[in-house]
Amino acid sequence: MSPYATGRSRAHRFVAGGVPLAVIAALVTAAGPAAGAGDADGNPRVVRTATLGDIPLGAFSNALLPGSVDDDRGVDLGGIGSDIYPTGRKGEFWTVTDRGPNGQIKVDGTKRRTFPVPGFDPAIVKIRVSEGTVRVLDAIPITTASGKPVTGLPNQQGRDEAPYSYDARTALTYNPNGLDTEGIVRAADGSFWLVDEYGPSLVHVSARGKVLTRYVPEGLGLSGTDYPVVEALPSVLLHRKVNRGFEGLAQLPGGDLVMAVQSPLSLPDTDAGEASRTTRLLRFSPKKETVTAEYAYRFDPVNVVDPSEDDTSELKISSVVAVGGNRLLVEERTDKVARLQLVRLEPAANILGGPWDDDTTSPSLEQLDDPAAAGVPVLSKRLVVDLGTVDGVPGKIEGVARVDRDTLALINDNDFGMTDGAGAFDAQGRLVDSGVETSVIYVRLPRGI
Repeated sequence: MSPYATGRSRAHRFVAGGVPLAVIAALVTAAGPAAGAGDADGNPRVVRTATLGDIPLGAFSNALLPGSVDDDRGVDLGGIGSDIYPTGRKGEFWTVTDRGPNGQIKVDGTKRRTFPVPGFDPAIVKIRVSEGTVRVLDAIPITTASGKPVTGLPNQQGRDEAPYSYDARTALTYNPNGLDTEGIVRAADGSFWLVDEYGPSLVHVSARGKVLTRYVPEGLGLSGTDYPVVEALPSVLLHRKVNRGFEGLAQLPGGDLVMAVQSPLSLPDTDAGEASRTTRLLRFSPKKETVTAEYAYRFDPVNVVDPSEDDTSELKISSVVAVGGNRLLVEERTDKVARLQLVRLEPAANILGGPWDDDTTSPSLEQLDDPAAAGVPVLSKRLVVDLGTVDGVPGKIEGVARVDRDTLALINDNDFGMTDGAGAFDAQGRLVDSGVETSVIYVRLPRGI
């Protein structure tokens, strides 16, 4: 556990429905150096670091949805680093958890996906960053139309990984309502938009967290949900890599949304997707409830993004951030480092409805060694900052927010302190914590955005 742990009895109660009775206690870690426009040499630098203290996951979850978690196996609240979005008040952000604690254990030579706390329900979490502390101000559980937890369990047998207990010995039940939430933005009416990796899907939820509509690819055939499902996304997204659906979400000034597919599609097969450096961004109109544009995005070579990595399949997009007009910051990363690229969504780059959305096109978009040379209007980009060169930035940055013209707020995904393998839990079935904390890091850019 964290060396700053206060003990598992320190969490305050929440009222079911998401309104806190008291701010959950969080602990202080040393703040970064005083703010300034870069370091003495004009380089980007960390100007603040704040850390979330240990909050028992069972107490957190049961305060929102009583009885939802019967045993948290010693896991603390984490995973809120799936994304970060400004609330409009200084130092306050909306964040979102992913599907909850999960890992992999190999059994008889095959990896199984474990869900140690299967009752965990993804939540929208409002935080405040003050000096060296991240404090939880509010939490909103994501629920079905009838107010039940959606859970983070996989949806469909044969498409999603089979879920297992913490020790990978007992099979769990699929849940069509389940969401692996990642990106988050807040609409002008107070509702939220989220993206999900399972579908992949775009999810509209009310200000109180109730799923209003889940938009999924045409042909997904998801049934048995306790909320409306609309097949409004291109069917080519059915070829998303397992656990690599939508991860980034941005809201443009006019209200349109941009979703990023985390990794190249497995088109026409897994090998093609693993070797590809071309993924896709999609633009969605909430007013029209339809995708209005699609863009080809080209990763830099993996050893450029991360000099310690040679596996192209480790490249991911985890965050996209609107920065005015049709401009976006796009985060390219591995689990160790990240780089932020600036792109502009030009109408001429729209490939929606063309041959690259036809999964019989050969070679596929993902198979092209040089899409631009083949006539694909790939988005142009400009490197804004290589976070791998900035001291004090941790690994697995999944959320990025723009604080002001010169400052970014980053948040990491600590995976709820989970690790893979049979050693993730002790003989009593309690978590052996990785020691990785959830942190918010402010980075000052010398030239702004």
